[in-house]
Amino acid sequence: MRIGIDLDGCLTDEHGFIIDYGTKYFSNNNIKYCLHNDVYDSKEIFEVTEEQYNQFWKDNLFDYSKNISIRPFAANVINKLKDNNEIYIITARYLTTYENENKEKMQNIVKEWLKLNNVLYDEVIFSEDKVNVCENLKIDIMIEDKPENILLISNKIPVICYNHPYNEKLHKDNIIRCHSWYDIYAKIKNFEIIKNSIK
Repeated sequence: MRIGIDLDGCLTDEHGFIIDYGTKYFSNNNIKYCLHNDVYDSKEIFEVTEEQYNQFWKDNLFDYSKNISIRPFAANVINKLKDNNEIYIITARYLTTYENENKEKMQNIVKEWLKLNNVLYDEVIFSEDKVNVCENLKIDIMIEDKPENILLISNKIPVICYNHPYNEKLHKDNIIRCHSWYDIYAKIKNFEIIKNSIK
């Protein structure tokens, strides 16, 4: 079986980072903000301007990318799944898909971070078009947190939705909600049983 895994929000707690570091950044810079925990986009989370949002990430992106902790048990579960499945990390991490001098730098940071955190995988793909990637690679199930991606991909294949306040309203037959990496492991093992029984 081929398993696709998103990076930010699934392997990391990007949303928690944004709230912790965003509130610090805007407070220290005397920028008025209004916090919304149930939206995906950072700018909308804080009701700040595009310029303020961009500056926050300019000041924090590389620190986040190099030093963010991996979620508890993520590497352990992925490496257990890797025994009998193919693992594809599919990410649209900022800068990795841009044609500029930072593209290769950020892609290397992602690969080094995966290596540092002992995440085994067959291939890492940098793309904003995850539906197309899933189709081309014949992914059987995708682990994702971004609402837009969940809705689009779930039209094609089952999606494990890593639970966040901003995606809690998503409910479809092809969306499997999970709350931790061992919860994901249990759901994937059950999915494998069902898939094999249909063959």
